[in-house]
Amino acid sequence: MSEVATPGDQFTVGLVQMTCGELMSANLAKADALIARAADRGAQIICLQELFASHYFCQREDPSYFDLAETVPGPLTTRYAALARRLGVVLVVPVFERRGPGIYHNTAAVLDADGALLGRYRKTHIPDDPLYYEKFYFTPGDLGFPVFNTRFARIGPLICWDQWFPEAARLSALAGAELLLYPSAIGWHPSERAVDGDAQHDAWRTVQRGHAIANGVFVAAINRVGHEGPPDEGLDFWGQSFVCDPAGKILAEGSVERDDVIIVTCDRADIERQRRGWPFLRDRRIDIYSGLSSRWLDDGAAGPEPSGEPDGDG
Repeated sequence: MSEVATPGDQFTVGLVQMTCGELMSANLAKADALIARAADRGAQIICLQELFASHYFCQREDPSYFDLAETVPGPLTTRYAALARRLGVVLVVPVFERRGPGIYHNTAAVLDADGALLGRYRKTHIPDDPLYYEKFYFTPGDLGFPVFNTRFARIGPLICWDQWFPEAARLSALAGAELLLYPSAIGWHPSERAVDGDAQHDAWRTVQRGHAIANGVFVAAINRVGHEGPPDEGLDFWGQSFVCDPAGKILAEGSVERDDVIIVTCDRADIERQRRGWPFLRDRRIDIYSGLSSRWLDDGAAGPEPSGEPDGDG
């Protein structure tokens, strides 16, 4: 039987948000410096934003961008394994992964504090919207929702569009994640920002706070910042990376328009406190959720009628 967490049983997370340009070497040098800054401020688990090594190339369909992809393990994971080992921190490193000829993934590699590659998560939900043409580039992930027991905490990495799906958060929490991490690349179309910008940002933040509350876990979103694309088109990435606690309270939030490092210390006792007071995991009716595995319930039936009390084991 595991011991109950007590106040002081903590881990510290650092989020790195930054502007990105066309030159990969410049992006990597900036990321290195911001990671070092986060570590110097006490971060133990540091996460970079989605596709941080390049500009957000998914704004258009261009086969030449497949040349940006690399294997895992590969140059990026080798570089950041060495940095993780030198600084003694866990790094979550997004990678445009080349799995094989014509098979590419949007991936997050997890490097432990000794530099060991613990594994990877491949983005499961792939969007296809104006300026987010990700289905052209990425094969949907096939690894499920792995959770990694790092030196400092048990983490569940997810990626951007995944943040809108409660199933991903729930399965990661059920696997024991204490912290959900969402490296992201989300922003406004400049033509929509004035009218819909506040509502879009509020929806993004609200849904992730909801995952924290419903699952009793810490949640961190790490977003790009700055404008990418033609001045009157392209995307205005809204930054505002944040960490919230298991009650959904925002503990810290980054800038809207500039590079930033966000540092938050998370207390495991907050997980226990939230789940005792709001025991959603206890009260789940796992005997009547079979409909969740369907695309749509054509006959209108939301699941089987319960037959007595559930046995608790499914």
